[in-house]
Amino acid sequence: MKHHLVAISILLSAGAAHAQGVINTIRIEGNQRIEPATIESYLGITKGENVTTAQINDALKELYKTGFFNDVKLRTQGSDLVVSVIENPSINKVVFEGNDKISDEDLEKEVTLRSRSIYTRTAVQTDVKRLLDVYRRNGRYSATIDPQVIQREQNRVDLVFDVKEGPESAIRNITFIGNTTYPTSTLDRVIRSEESRWYQFLTNNDKYDPDRLEYDKELLRKFYQSEGYADFKVKSAFAELTPDKDAFYLTFTMEEGPRYDFGNIEIESDLATKLAPELKPLLITQKGERYNATDVEQSIDKLIEVLGDKGYAFVDVEPLLKRRKDANIIDLSYTIKEGPRVYVERINIVGNVGTLDEVIRREFRVSEGDAYSTTKLQRSEQRLNNLGYFESVKVSTDKGSAPDKTIINVAVVEKSTGEITLGAGYSTTDGALADVGIRERNLMGRGQDLRFRITAATRRQQFDIGFTEPYLFNRELSGGFDLYKTTQDFRDESSFDRDAQGGKLRTGYALSEKLKHSVYYTFEQNEIRNIDVDASRFIRDQEGKNITSLIGHSLTYDDRDNRFAPTQGWFVELSQDVAGVGGDDKFFRNEAKTEYYIPLAPQWTVALAGSGGHTVSLEDDIRINQRFFLGGK
Repeated sequence: MKHHLVAISILLSAGAAHAQGVINTIRIEGNQRIEPATIESYLGITKGENVTTAQINDALKELYKTGFFNDVKLRTQGSDLVVSVIENPSINKVVFEGNDKISDEDLEKEVTLRSRSIYTRTAVQTDVKRLLDVYRRNGRYSATIDPQVIQREQNRVDLVFDVKEGPESAIRNITFIGNTTYPTSTLDRVIRSEESRWYQFLTNNDKYDPDRLEYDKELLRKFYQSEGYADFKVKSAFAELTPDKDAFYLTFTMEEGPRYDFGNIEIESDLATKLAPELKPLLITQKGERYNATDVEQSIDKLIEVLGDKGYAFVDVEPLLKRRKDANIIDLSYTIKEGPRVYVERINIVGNVGTLDEVIRREFRVSEGDAYSTTKLQRSEQRLNNLGYFESVKVSTDKGSAPDKTIINVAVVEKSTGEITLGAGYSTTDGALADVGIRERNLMGRGQDLRFRITAATRRQQFDIGFTEPYLFNRELSGGFDLYKTTQDFRDESSFDRDAQGGKLRTGYALSEKLKHSVYYTFEQNEIRNIDVDASRFIRDQEGKNITSLIGHSLTYDDRDNRFAPTQGWFVELSQDVAGVGGDDKFFRNEAKTEYYIPLAPQWTVALAGSGGHTVSLEDDIRINQRFFLGGK
């Protein structure tokens, strides 16, 4: 089918009536989609009113402002006001053509025009600009977008954005002007932008981005000020586009200034006088050392954190620098502007659609009415993240109804806490296996954990179900149970089969923020069967059923920064249990395991882990099912 492209423009009509008089009737002409009553509501003129020329002019302007009309004319015929309109077309659909590098879905997010919206030239021009901004953010400065309109029946149009994406605008050259202390090779490593090379296909840092250019200026400033150049500044950062628009030349013009050392360092404030013995050791900056703005910032953070723990929520620490340019020395004074001791007035929680308020509130280390504490607030935020219920947790503070009160705002974004696991594979221990599991870690928004799992393998079949209530009796006391049944084939390795079924009751409580104690009771029935005729006498002696009844406890120290995706910190667990509270087995067992996480770089973490155990018989030999096997018990 052949499409005809038409251009629709707005003709500003000045056809307002000049006559004055009483309007008895308002007639609407030319409208197709918009109701007459709707048009009358925008006029601001009522029947029976003595209308002036100024009112008619104002009515004309109001109708144009709606964006519904391509043309509007107002005229009087006797006591009638005739309103003639030509409606702007409605958009049937919006189409993108020629875009390969950026998807339709991403472009649709940027435009305001949609199907059934009113077409206006101004709106199209605005959307074209927004789309070009998207391409420029992706380094394509030569991109062009030509909007086309295809006329349809019933005053509808298809809006087509014809896109010519063009090549990415690479960075051809980076130049530094004014750097006398550090060579260009050093500064190249400081900034994020890079000159384009053929081998740089894993990063887009060699593509021009104006936001990255601003970030580069900040990186240069931080680098020089951490090296003692307190007066350093970037006088200009200029990006010049080549004539063919396929590359940029970046030029940084800088002024380094002299290098300074720290002179006298003081803390000034009435509050500081009272707390000076506690605050002085916190300062990283030391007299005689090279000036370092990063150390100044870290010292301020430490001062604010400690003062926050003392209840001073909105304290302000300002570093005052006094330069002695003749000696290249900076005297530094940390001026503390104190407010009153602050208490928590209210804790507001938003964003929790499925999770109950109480589940969030019970993780807070401060309550309404408590003295404000920065450390406790940070710990509260960490505890909320460790729940694993939220994509993000943001804790902020506002001033309360009085100078000594603060309001804590908690904004959470929930994520799915339900899991369905379907797996299949092959294990050298168990053979071919299939695994099905269902788990909900935030059952009914109450923070309860319910799980169910079945594993079927060539040499192992296992079923288990577990439930955990993290706050029994509305106290920081966890409780739960596990039920399980396992069948294992050890005939190839040890010439026997093992069946086990049982359950476990457990409870735990916190001894401190990082140390937890748990107590548990386990009841298990084991059976050793299908023993090979050529099995050893020791294994044949194990044949039959036996019952294990044991109690135990464990101590857990968790210093990790995040329970689900740790990047640093320790995890240590020590457990002991005793069998012999009824049952057939009698032994004493110790186990230990530890994990240590070391951050190397963003997105890179080294994890070291180990475990071990020891079992001592309290009567007969330890049965084979209670011994340690390679890979675990």
